[in-house]
Amino acid sequence: MKITILGSGTCVPSLKRSSCSVLIQIDSTVLLFDSGAGTIRRLLEVGVTINQISYIFYSHLHPDHSGELVSFLFATKYPESYRRRKPFTIVAAKGFRDFYEKLKLAYGEWIELAPGLMNILELDNKGRDHLDCGVFDVDTLPMNHTESSLAYRITAPNGRSVVYSGDTDVCENLVTLAKETDLLICESALPDEMKVPGHLTPSLAGQIATRAGVKKLVLTHLYPECDAVDVSAQCRKTYQGPLVVAEDLLEIRLL
Repeated sequence: MKITILGSGTCVPSLKRSSCSVLIQIDSTVLLFDSGAGTIRRLLEVGVTINQISYIFYSHLHPDHSGELVSFLFATKYPESYRRRKPFTIVAAKGFRDFYEKLKLAYGEWIELAPGLMNILELDNKGRDHLDCGVFDVDTLPMNHTESSLAYRITAPNGRSVVYSGDTDVCENLVTLAKETDLLICESALPDEMKVPGHLTPSLAGQIATRAGVKKLVLTHLYPECDAVDVSAQCRKTYQGPLVVAEDLLEIRLL
């Protein structure tokens, strides 16, 4: 697996950090997790076009995670010479279909694709769910953020795994899902001293990683306040394993 942090930021406009998005490539299969503002440009910067995306997974539907879905669909439909012809799948919690139907009330035919081109899979937002996607497996559990918040565990054929938390507060489900994973990409929105409901801090993310026994931790979803403190030092209060503070276009390989 090759994992690329496309967007390590939040809803706050930033030249340094795009909104939330992660790219995972397993052989020739390309997975996109969330699509906040700046995602499509970041994809092009790492040499990936939207037509290569096989799956889009949404952790939840806040604008900084789903804001470029409309742009993705519109660009998928036009222009004719670059129009996509290979089906792709959107995976999200129950309620996504209704979300998409409401988007169509605003945008109409401009985001309606040819029949069979876009598939939608809704997963349980109350308990564990599982998908067998052939070249990889997906396991999910609800997170402590919104009613539609899910974290994803992707497991490759060689057993390597990565967990993407999406947004969450302290959550036993995240410890369970991330148990012994090779890589946990975990939100760490604000410094320890600025904790807000629905989000983690560096030391809390570290605590979850330690309890889960993860092999490597990446802190992401960083508000600008995180750039003014030593995020790593705060995380080291509770986690002593391999640690990375995410930046846009950060690449990690799991062999």
